[in-house]
Amino acid sequence: MSGFPGSPRILKGGLVLIDPDTSAVQRVIALQYNPDSITRSLQVQAISADGGDRSEVLRLKGPPVETIKLEAEIDATDQLEFPDTNRAATETGVFAQLAALETMIYPTSTQLNANDAMSRVGTLEIIPMETPLALFVWSQTRILPVRVTELSITEEAFDTALNPIRAKVSLGLRVLSVNDVPGGHKAASLFMSYLQQKERLASGAGSPLAALGLRGVP
Repeated sequence: MSGFPGSPRILKGGLVLIDPDTSAVQRVIALQYNPDSITRSLQVQAISADGGDRSEVLRLKGPPVETIKLEAEIDATDQLEFPDTNRAATETGVFAQLAALETMIYPTSTQLNANDAMSRVGTLEIIPMETPLALFVWSQTRILPVRVTELSITEEAFDTALNPIRAKVSLGLRVLSVNDVPGGHKAASLFMSYLQQKERLASGAGSPLAALGLRGVP
């Protein structure tokens, strides 16, 4: 938030972990500083790309595969100036913020212990462990169901106890579309809301042919 009186409040981007069945919020991870840039890539899912019939060149198999990459900074320096009100930063630096991000891609210790117990009693098939559904939130109109595909952390400064006090995080995300989840899944409805928002925005962005120097299509 800007320190100037009357300045607008700047919203933070971040991640929200929810239960895919109940939509109950399990954790909110707000980025300390919003990234200066976000890179999005969309891979078209066209039938012709697989050597299909030329008569189907305009047909799509489904939504494009969208990936998102961003870099975020985490810094406890300012908090260390006021140790009485920022005990966590004083004791562990930015470990807590890093742990919140890292545990998104770990099964829980409870899940691992349960699988170990089942294997010890001879269970032949152990179901893969499910994580919460992650949502990438970048404004109130862009809430995307995602899967973390890449997480890279560079710790850049440390306190006297070797706790990291400054770090850069590179995060790779893959948007989950209706092609990635079963019907009725929470991610499917969130993706449809995202797509419908795109369609509403696109409907107001058209230009007349005259803008291209044309009176009609040949």
